Amino acid sequence: MSTQTLPRPRPAASSRWYRRAAGALAFAALIELVSRTGLADREFLPPASEIVGRAVALLLDPAFRAHALTSLLAWAIGLCVAALLAVPLGLLLGSVPVIDAATRSVVEFLRPIPSVALIPLVALVIGTGLQHRITLVVYASLWPILYNTMYGLRGVDPLAKESLRAYGFGPLAVLLRVSLPSATPFITTGFRLAAGVALILTVSTEIVAGRGEGIGVFIFFAGIAVPARMTDILAGVFWVGLFGVAVNALLVAVERRAFRWHHARLGERS
Repeated sequence: MSTQTLPRPRPAASSRWYRRAAGALAFAALIELVSRTGLADREFLPPASEIVGRAVALLLDPAFRAHALTSLLAWAIGLCVAALLAVPLGLLLGSVPVIDAATRSVVEFLRPIPSVALIPLVALVIGTGLQHRITLVVYASLWPILYNTMYGLRGVDPLAKESLRAYGFGPLAVLLRVSLPSATPFITTGFRLAAGVALILTVSTEIVAGRGEGIGVFIFFAGIAVPARMTDILAGVFWVGLFGVAVNALLVAVERRAFRWHHARLGERS
């Protein structure tokens, strides 16, 4: 007698959020305890309450808001340009094996190069303004979207493609009607991963450049002050982390709502 394993019910969204909030509060309480009891020097690890209080105060500061808007602009432009380049390129490489084979060595050579290592080179070539950050964000964000697009194309049902070809549809029509819709959930996942990478590169580039505007520049000058303004540094890091969490949660929600069929199929396989 065969037994069928029933899928485990997913916890409610509210329950997941409660657990995540509880984990964040527990981590903040740990920092508060470590700092208040003297286990860590308050000069290097201020209490969590002071960090959050300073973060709220910074939000009311027009100068800090200008820094934040500059960083968000570089992040958004670089991420969108990367998506506009990576998706068509991924569709091309994933659909035409000859081009994929011809360019694979170049792609595999460029992909492992750390984007941070290119900061001085890009600064010398195009300067250290907004275009500097956007260029590096595009380079770093390109790879997650590109590889997820190619991976999504490999998972397309071959029967669906053959059925369309049998009705006389050409390669482009098959790509647009079958392959692209099937790969879209993977492209969206690549975009979500690239969003986090883009945020890291934006702030890192600003810290290394140490000039102009941006949250990274704010953190840099707080770090070189005498004495170092550790509360300002951690408050800036707090807003960067909070923005990253918010963007990731938003994109995950969009993925689940737009591609319920995809997540349902993954649940059946697991």
